[in-house]
Amino acid sequence: QVKAQFESQANMICVVFAAIEYRTQVVAGTIYFIKVQVSDTEYIHLKVFQSLPYENQGPSLAGFQTGKTRADPLTYF
Repeated sequence: QVKAQFESQANMICVVFAAIEYRTQVVAGTIYFIKVQVSDTEYIHLKVFQSLPYENQGPSLAGFQTGKTRADPLTYF
């Protein structure tokens, strides 16, 4: 759901965009840290915020890190 937000902010087009792993942190909503495969060898880490259900808003991209590998640990950023 945040692919378009990432492509716009990173100024790149992703043919592959597959979530590989994720972690969560509960705040006033939920923060998802997601490892995403964007090519055969390139990965990115996304930080996505999902507000509480009663706020009726979709997920928003809160940050990202590029130049990752599949072996890089998914950590808070």
